Amino acid sequence: MSPKPPRLSGRDLVKTFEKMGYRKVSQKGSHIKMKNDDTGNVSIIPDHKEIDRWTLKSILRDADISEEELQKHL
Repeated sequence: MSPKPPRLSGRDLVKTFEKMGYRKVSQKGSHIKMKNDDTGNVSIIPDHKEIDRWTLKSILRDADISEEELQKHL
């Protein structure tokens, strides 16, 4: 069984994605669109105080980022 993903706020996740080469493209309401120019991946991150663990797993899966890779950049 894999360990639970960390509890993060939307802003913390945006900062982590920026460290990983993503940039903020746009924002509509409480959702931030991030894009990685190298891979072309686009991810939508909710700007919530705490992102649900299943939502985080879905964001990471869509961005093709492992939980271990995320932990390295926190």
